[in-house]
Amino acid sequence: MSGNSPGYSITLRVELSPDSASTAGLAQAVSDAGASLTALDVVESGYERMVVDVTCDTSDPDHAERVTAQIAGLPGATVRKVSDRTFLLHLGGKLEVRPKVPLRTRDDLSRAYTPGVARVCLAIAKDPRDARSLTIKRNTVAVVTDGSAVLGLGNIGPAAALPVMEGKAALFKQFADVDAWPVCLDTQDVDEIVRTVQILAPQYGGINLEDISAPRCFEVEARLRELLDIPVFHDDQHGTAIVVLAALTNAVKIVGKEFKSLKIVMSGAGAAGTAIAQLLMEMGVRDIVAYDSKGAVYKGRPNSENTSEWMLENTNKQGVTGKLGEGLAGADVFIGVSAPNILTEADVASMADKSIVFALSNPDPEIDPVLAAKHAAVVATGRSDYPNQINNVLAFPGIFRGMLDAGAHKITTETLIAAANAIAGCVRPEQLNASYIVPSVFDPNVAKSVASAVQAVAETTKD
Repeated sequence: MSGNSPGYSITLRVELSPDSASTAGLAQAVSDAGASLTALDVVESGYERMVVDVTCDTSDPDHAERVTAQIAGLPGATVRKVSDRTFLLHLGGKLEVRPKVPLRTRDDLSRAYTPGVARVCLAIAKDPRDARSLTIKRNTVAVVTDGSAVLGLGNIGPAAALPVMEGKAALFKQFADVDAWPVCLDTQDVDEIVRTVQILAPQYGGINLEDISAPRCFEVEARLRELLDIPVFHDDQHGTAIVVLAALTNAVKIVGKEFKSLKIVMSGAGAAGTAIAQLLMEMGVRDIVAYDSKGAVYKGRPNSENTSEWMLENTNKQGVTGKLGEGLAGADVFIGVSAPNILTEADVASMADKSIVFALSNPDPEIDPVLAAKHAAVVATGRSDYPNQINNVLAFPGIFRGMLDAGAHKITTETLIAAANAIAGCVRPEQLNASYIVPSVFDPNVAKSVASAVQAVAETTKD
């Protein structure tokens, strides 16, 4: 499944004759090439020639080349330049640092810096707790990665991971006014990652671990939670689990089922799959069978070194074996956090009546949602161009906002459940339907609701 997307938007600067037929020809050429025209702007105009910027969404880089060739083939048209709008957005990075205080006079300088700053330093030295109120620590989160499991791109390293971490930091600021900063580490050694984050931690109010591959991510998170006195949150695990729980909470209302009676099949037994299973079991789900590339996950299975011990011990109590398609028969819920196009329409048709399908592999889901919707009562994906987008941005900004405001030290299971309930609650009963089980990522009430719920829990559980 592949559709035109703003992620593959291009602008072509085209020189051609100045008549209405020429511009109409540009629009037709874009349509003939299968792209979506979003803008056509005349930037230069004369008696003999004009220059037009043609902006359109394509489906991938190869498609962009086909569009370019189609326009270049128009009589009298010359393509001067092709700009990839996604790359243009990233030029120079997506973040900057700005001072919050004025620095216009000697008076400003003497209080923000020397000599006045020395008094603040001494106050913190006397009582280190003052760092939370007198420095950026009170509102700053480190987004930490080693670049080993970036999106669906795999182990591409820390430098190539930086654009994602910049984007994450931008989302923190946009949705919850949290100042986040990328920390991309040039090591994939667990001990080095843990020690590096430990010695960087004093300046931060929280640590958001991101795109660290399983099973190392489990150990990194566990050790840092033990060592640090600030919240440590692995978003690939717990952010995903929170939003899945929120979506499933509303989905079961639509189909008239209960958590305790659900038969759930999962594709993906890594970081996200493990966290999802753990949180769902906390909510009363009893029957979860997970599958990976080797088939069903069960205790004692050979070649399970990359599967979490928790999944082997706590899921698939019946000892189901075999492949994913076989195991899906009669299931109430499918949750995919794995790979694209691994389910068939027949697989979904074999599920129980009023089934729920969460195909969350991104950018291409485990099954085309249009096909899944022929048989499932509720379908969700991780994409923004289909209903029910299960996106971690619904969770992590509000979670850290709430934790920072509470001055909390640990993220607990109660914190995760509170966040999920807050997200689910942002869909009012009169709004709830099969195409709207989670709120929009642009709903300004989501981060506020999550932050409030998390803060309330954190303040009752912090030491």
